[in-house]
Amino acid sequence: MATLLHIDTSINGDNSHSRAVTAAFRATWEREHPEGTVIYRDLDADPLPHLRADAFYAGFTDPADRTAEERAAFALRDEVIAEAEAADVLLLAAPMYNFSIPSTLKAWLDHVFAMGRTAGAGTRTLAGKRAVIVTSRGGSYREGTPNHGSDYVQDFLRQALGGALGLDVTFIVPELTMAPTVPAMADLVPLYEASRTDSLAAAESHAKELAAELAA
Repeated sequence: MATLLHIDTSINGDNSHSRAVTAAFRATWEREHPEGTVIYRDLDADPLPHLRADAFYAGFTDPADRTAEERAAFALRDEVIAEAEAADVLLLAAPMYNFSIPSTLKAWLDHVFAMGRTAGAGTRTLAGKRAVIVTSRGGSYREGTPNHGSDYVQDFLRQALGGALGLDVTFIVPELTMAPTVPAMADLVPLYEASRTDSLAAAESHAKELAAELAA
């Protein structure tokens, strides 16, 4: 049975565009793969603490040699890393907040980066796993738009998740999500609606594709 790790981060609850897309992916995944397992974390409702020095440096000590204090400090990191290691597919919501990712997702990444285990030289325990990233944003950052070049989400996550951890990363990008509520963006509502429709369809398509691959 395949395992999906589903992580939401949006602060907007039922009004969240990224949550709508991750929910569409998950619903399709569960329909196509009913015997599978889903591990879920809502980092807005239950955020991880920022990584502290004791937990960071404990990661550089062989588990067999850790003191009781080091084991206690590393316990949460070990839990979070183990969830990712257990997953066949990672589904991460990364809405753009102030040009970058939510701080809650950065905290998760800091816990997951463990040199000699998930990152660094040698075997990387997450390498080769598929990761679907839903990165919604209020405007558009495509080439030719005024905001082009100010997207610090996709390049960062491509490097962090793909380059450092070795994940196979796919992005779904619902954009112009503020168009329905900002009068100055009223002319962009049709583009927003098209982007939302395309993003939901992409989520369902990727979920079907990955469920089929893992069932084969």
